[in-house]
Amino acid sequence: MSNLGRLFLVPAPLDFGCEVQAPLTDVLPAHTLQTAAGLRHWVCENAKSARAYLKRVNELYPLVDAIQALQIQELPREVHKKGDHDAASRSSFDAKTLLASALAGHDVGLLSEAGMPAVADPGSSVVRAAHELGIAVVPLVGPVSLLLALAASGLSGQNFAFVGYLPTDGAQRAQRIKALESLALKTGQTQLFIETPYRNQALLQALLQHLEHNTRLSVSLGLTLPSTVSTSLSVKAWKQRAATLPNDTPAVFSIGR
Repeated sequence: MSNLGRLFLVPAPLDFGCEVQAPLTDVLPAHTLQTAAGLRHWVCENAKSARAYLKRVNELYPLVDAIQALQIQELPREVHKKGDHDAASRSSFDAKTLLASALAGHDVGLLSEAGMPAVADPGSSVVRAAHELGIAVVPLVGPVSLLLALAASGLSGQNFAFVGYLPTDGAQRAQRIKALESLALKTGQTQLFIETPYRNQALLQALLQHLEHNTRLSVSLGLTLPSTVSTSLSVKAWKQRAATLPNDTPAVFSIGR
């Protein structure tokens, strides 16, 4: 029997940074919340937001220890800002160092600021390190914005790709939009991407400018919040609506046919 701890992938609600927060019990099952409450050791994107989440958990299920006594380690800034899959980040950062507690027999939670860690968020390097060390990886049930948006889009859920953020430079962004559209229309593969909320409207305008009229564009806003709305229309129909997007609400964008 292994004396190693386990690495739990703990989902967080999707309301990070939003004015209105959804009740945890609406988006996370009891088992996930109870497991989170029982963990003393954490690896996270941001310690401040991790503590805020655990305070919300504590209101429903008392934490195993005071928040101040929990061991909370942050991923290096360059990892959670630039990703952890290129050769440079792998050579400069050894995620195994964050799993010393698991090697000592303690369960560890991996937490991002919203949604499932290591999916459209950092953390995959920690998961990979756990596998290499023989530490069991246990994903818990919770919201994943990409899958919720895909299901609500009406686009192909059989063939899809998440491509992260589009370039902020205007010319590069236009080129990327055209390339993703070509791939989506040629293969039927739905292309999903995200943006920092304050640039939602700018991205929508770029999409409407550079996509073909018959290409279908879906936008899901505020997933799991009471105000959530998903709109999936042709680009031509979007233009006729003269739609605008709020710049303070997380959104997932999808294009396809």
